[in-house]
Amino acid sequence: MSEKGELLIALEQIEKDKKIKKEDILAVIENALVSAYKKHVGKNVNVEAKVDPELGKMVASVIKVVVKDVVNPLLEICVQDAKKLGQNAELGAEVRIPLDTQDFSRIAAQTAKQVIVQKIRESERDSLFDEMREKIGQIVNGVIYRIVNRNLIVDLGKTEAILPLNEQIFREKFSVGQYIKAVIMKVEKNVKGSGVVLSRASIELVKKLFELEVPEIYEKVVEIVNVVREPGVRTKIAVLSHNPKVDPVGACVGVKGARVKPIIDELKGERIDLVPYSLDPAKYIASAMSPAKVISVLIISEEEKKSEVLVTDDMLFLAIGKDGHNVRLAAKLTGWHIDVKSEGQKKQEDNERIEKRTEILEELEGLSEKTIKTLVKAGITNIERLSLLTIDDITTLSGIGPKTAEKIIEAAKKSVEK
Repeated sequence: MSEKGELLIALEQIEKDKKIKKEDILAVIENALVSAYKKHVGKNVNVEAKVDPELGKMVASVIKVVVKDVVNPLLEICVQDAKKLGQNAELGAEVRIPLDTQDFSRIAAQTAKQVIVQKIRESERDSLFDEMREKIGQIVNGVIYRIVNRNLIVDLGKTEAILPLNEQIFREKFSVGQYIKAVIMKVEKNVKGSGVVLSRASIELVKKLFELEVPEIYEKVVEIVNVVREPGVRTKIAVLSHNPKVDPVGACVGVKGARVKPIIDELKGERIDLVPYSLDPAKYIASAMSPAKVISVLIISEEEKKSEVLVTDDMLFLAIGKDGHNVRLAAKLTGWHIDVKSEGQKKQEDNERIEKRTEILEELEGLSEKTIKTLVKAGITNIERLSLLTIDDITTLSGIGPKTAEKIIEAAKKSVEK
């Protein structure tokens, strides 16, 4: 096999293995020939080099312009000399003078080799970057081989990745040689290849872990509607079933917790609350308050998305959670502002409200304690509003006749006129 044939075979192999076009490599070799010749004779020459893509034969020529009087012999040639070469000898024409490439082919080969090696490295970096970019959001396994300023450098096999401190779970401790599971958050190009950034603190890790453990989620029978998380503390996941026969929470928990337990273990004991998603805000909020049991949910404002949750006194701490994390996550999950109150707090508030209303009505002259209690119970405590009511309005209240009603209205009017 000839040397020329070996060149083309080598280029075709590089094209196949490294995904670098043969034409691109030939262009590199041609540029290397030009550079090598200029180093050989000087930079101020006009050189053209070609490689036959079929045979691999390298040819090079010096290009000179035909002139009447030669001033720069490196770039110009006289008419007589051009005629001797048997080429177009008209003034202004370009003459190509063949070169013996053996004189500088060794330098050209070395230069081409260096550029090709560089191009292969760039191609490999680009391929690796594209491969890793396609894995954004996926879980990968790696081995910690360095710890720099508490940032973990993780060996993923083909490349290395970084697990920054802010993407770690605060309670976890790591050591060199330890296996680690994380999700790819970001991939950036850098001089070393692909800069892969991992995370164990993102919600994507939780989502992917459930996809791996729960076939119904992977098959999209059960949908993860929303995930909120305080890494290392608690995660709340709203799930919805697209099959009425499949319980979304049961599917995620598994028999005796067989599906959720490996996820909790992977997250080093992080609490996970699975919440059935509901279009009914009161029902959704009540479920989101898990593990606390809720007595009732009062929707205060649909427009402002404000709600009040009532729990028993012994459930108050559980409902709020340590440092408020449970109610905070429930609010994030549902998108509602949640005000948690215990039965004791609610009763105290109601008593204070009644006392305040009673004090207001006690300012009116001539009203008995029984009448004041009746008005307070009916929610009529605004004196100005009371002055505008009719006798018929007030006599609808139990135990108040026309005379008492008239007396109430007169007392209210006198108070307003003061």
